[in-house]
Amino acid sequence: MQDKSGCKLSSTTEECALKYVYILESLNSLHFHVGITDDLRARLTKHNAGEVPHTSKYGPWRLKTYIAFSNEKQAIAFEKHLKSAPGRAFAKKRL
Repeated sequence: MQDKSGCKLSSTTEECALKYVYILESLNSLHFHVGITDDLRARLTKHNAGEVPHTSKYGPWRLKTYIAFSNEKQAIAFEKHLKSAPGRAFAKKRL
């Protein structure tokens, strides 16, 4: 049996942790970054501290938007979509 989030009622909190697909916007350039995490604050802190090699030279960053998912597979699929050409166009226009 599942609750509204799709988590099994017998599941632990860890098994039902939300996954966040996020878009960061550089404050110094026109760069954007799409990622996935289960802790938005900690991940943004790492990006701004230069601890993420891919984003370290474009910071500081601000959180432009995020979408929460209770299903990890859906979160991964959406992140992958946002990193594609049609997904980038969607994000630029709608998010």
